[in-house]
Parts: sequence; structure tokens; C-alpha cells
Amino acid sequence: MMQFAWQSYKRYAMGRNELRPLTRDGYEGSMFGGLSGATIIDSLDTLYLMELKEEFQEAKAWVEDSFHLNVSGEASLFEVNIRYIGGLLSAFYLTGEEVFRVKAIQLGEKLLPAFKTPTGIPKSSVNFKSGSWGWATAGSSSILAEFGSLHLEFLHLTELSGQQVFAKKVRNIRSVLRNLEKPFGLYPNFLSPVSGTWVQQHVSVGGLGDSFYEYLIKSWLMSAKTDVEAKTMYYEALEAIETYLLNVSPGGLTYIAEWRGGILDHKMGHLACFSGGMIALGAEDAEEEKRNHYRELAAEITKTCHESYARSDTKLGPEAFWFNSGREAVATQLSESYYILRPEVVESYMYLWRQTHNPIYREWGWEVVTALEKYCRTEAGFSGIQDVYSVVPSHDNKQQSFFLAETLKYLYLLFSDDDVLSLEDWVFNTEAHPLPINHSGSSAGARRPR
Repeated sequence: MMQFAWQSYKRYAMGRNELRPLTRDGYEGSMFGGLSGATIIDSLDTLYLMELKEEFQEAKAWVEDSFHLNVSGEASLFEVNIRYIGGLLSAFYLTGEEVFRVKAIQLGEKLLPAFKTPTGIPKSSVNFKSGSWGWATAGSSSILAEFGSLHLEFLHLTELSGQQVFAKKVRNIRSVLRNLEKPFGLYPNFLSPVSGTWVQQHVSVGGLGDSFYEYLIKSWLMSAKTDVEAKTMYYEALEAIETYLLNVSPGGLTYIAEWRGGILDHKMGHLACFSGGMIALGAEDAEEEKRNHYRELAAEITKTCHESYARSDTKLGPEAFWFNSGREAVATQLSESYYILRPEVVESYMYLWRQTHNPIYREWGWEVVTALEKYCRTEAGFSGIQDVYSVVPSHDNKQQSFFLAETLKYLYLLFSDDDVLSLEDWVFNTEAHPLPINHSGSSAGARRPR
């Protein structure tokens, strides 16, 4: 599947950000501020991991010869960080090739103007031309998942460049969040980078919130368990989520609702389905009496997310699913019934498999593989579909770069031995780019995957 996705991209869209398989051309989009090749950078580590040597060399050659940073658009700070910087860092750590390190640092420097705010909380977007910043979304707010998901990459940028500025920026974000008053211990999704106050009382473990929580537990793990502050913040946040957002449906499905100033929306987004894997990953370091509780919770949430797949006609899950009026784990309107090749559910299968070795997770993963082949494969690449409840697929004409970075990588790891990118040695950024755990006080201590 990876070979087919890559060959199709190479044939019809090489150098563009993403492939459009129906029209057999490339797509740039406005998210990356004029940067190109998102699919290439996102694919580097997957190609390397799968030992697709020729394809990896093609990707590397493009980075060396054609990946230009002198662009002048407005880019999402978050997307450039997780896809481009994450992808380049992983490629460097896996191969030791200097070009990846140099480009990652140069790109990191281009993101720094986003932090020029009264609080040091970065704005959502950065203008590559003027070095000024702007707002990509949510009016004049910064988004928790976006500014809360820079920590892993920026610490590695400091490590590889010797420039303390990167680490300083993310440590400041941490301290602002640490000192803020939080409603019931919950973190709302929107924060003003000017006043440093919450803008709305909307809390979600899905989109807008998701990877902030993931980066707390992963910061603890990546620091070889020395970043105690991250660990403390993670368990405190998880406790508040359990207290105020966790529910069990009448049909017995455990889910994490969304919170709007005390009122719950009884729904989960596909993006929230990463949380089963996160809670499993964090269970090992919980206090002894809570360890089993978290393992069970991780399994229950993952099972619910599997149900969102099992209850659709294509066996692929919708963008969001509800628990109300007798209907459970299904989308209730067409605008939430689409599937864009997202990885979060198989990500949780991978973590749960590695923790339990229960064969059910590989069975569920294989169901996804067959469904992707049946409904998302077109003649010229993979495409998302507009309605998971229809067995006559209506394709959306987009092979997302994260399909190659995440979905296929997590599926591959689900069926690999545990020592392939061992969780003892690597943490994955939120785009599934592996970063080494700092065992020896220096990143060079990470073992490369075989």
C-alpha cells in the first residue's frame, strides 16, 4: 500500500504537497505558506522504516535538490512543525544524513516570529515573507492543540542546533499553562496570546485539544522520565477529563464527551480516538493502584472507536460519532460521515497491541486494511470517502500526506515485532514521526531501528 501510494504521488504530483488521485494531479493548499513536498517529508521515515530503499533515495534527493525554504506565504505553525520539522528530525535521527538536520533547524528559525506576543504564546500562523504573524483560525485565539504540540520538536531543535531559543519558547508555554486558573482542572481549547486568558469554555480531547495532552505524557517519556512537571500536568489533566467528560453509553460504550461550559456534547471525533493509545502509553507510569484502571480505560475507549468503524457499511469510521437518542457510535449527519484516511484508530490499536499482545487488535487492524483497499484505493492512489455509510464510495480526491506518515506506518508497526521502533527508545510526534528518547543525556544514545 505504501509503495502504491508513493508511486502514485511520484507519478502525478511529485514535489506538490499532496496527490489528487481522481484528477491525477497535485495539490498545494494554503496551509504550508508556500512550502512544497509535504507528502515527501511526511513519507521519509515510513519509506526508511519499510526498507523501501529506492523510494527513500528519491525522497531524499528531492529534499536535497528541490526543497526550498525561501517562500513567502502564511503557514500554520502547528502543521509545519508536526509534518515538516517532525519529518526532517526523524529522517535525521534514523539516517544521520546532515541535510535533514540542517533543513529542520532552518525551518525552525522561520517559525520563531510566531512567538512575538505579549505572553509568548505563539499565534496560529506565521508569515514567512515578513516574519510577522497572523491568525489562522479561531479569531484572535491560539489553539491549545497547536501551541501545546511544539514541545517535542523544539527540544530536539535546541539539541541539534545548540540554540537555546527553541527550548526557551516551549518552556515558557508550559509555565503560562501551569500558572493559569483552569475550570475544574480542565484545559479549554482557546487562549488569547495577548492577555493570556481562556477565550471560550470549550474542552475537547478531539480536534483543538488532542495533541496537547499527548505531548505532556510524551515529554515525560522523551526526557527519559526526568520531566516530572509534564508527567504531573498529564495525570492532573487526565483526572479532570475522567471526572467531567468520561461517560458510558446505555449500550455500554465508554466515550469522552466534549464540554461546553459545563454542558456536554455526547460525541467523539475521530481525532479523539488517539486517546486510547495515549492512556495505554501513560498507564505504565501511573501510581500502582491506577495502572490497571488506565489499561482498562484505554481498552474500553479503543473498543468504542472500533465500534464506530464496525457500525459503518464500509467498516471505516466517520469524522465524528454520537451517543444519543438510542443511536450509538454513529455519525448523525452527512457532514460528519466522511473519512479522510485518518490514523487515530489504528494508532490506538498499535499501542494496545504492544501493551497487551491481544490478537484482537491485529484483527481490527486487518479489517481497516481490507476496507482501505476496498473503498479508498483508486487507480491512481488512495482517496478519502465522503460517506462511510455508503458502499458505493464517493471519493474526495485527496491522498492526505498523513496517510503515508501515520496511517500506513501505524498499521505496519501493528504487524511488526515490538523492537521495530521500540517504545523503549522512541516516542512518536503527533504526525507519527519517531523521535529518540534521551537515554544517555544525548540523542545520539538512541538506537536505530533494524
